[in-house]
Amino acid sequence: MKADHEQVCRLVKTARGQLDGVLRMVEEDRYCIDVANQLTAAQAVLRRATREVLRAHMAACVTEAVKSGDADQKIDELIELFDRMTR
Repeated sequence: MKADHEQVCRLVKTARGQLDGVLRMVEEDRYCIDVANQLTAAQAVLRRATREVLRAHMAACVTEAVKSGDADQKIDELIELFDRMTR
């Protein structure tokens, strides 16, 4: 992985902490909107981590593939990923 490992790890650990908090909230039968807000916050952090990984992938892996004339597979992988992300 070409992304900044420290940044991605920090973001994923933040999301994990938020999800642990959400789990406690569910177990405590907290107010639905409060739970949903925390889930949304965790999703936002995971989106930031995903963006960082994809940014680095496009800057390094895809760029290298384009330069070598072998970009089709990398482009197909990105399209497949974007399709899964929008479902």
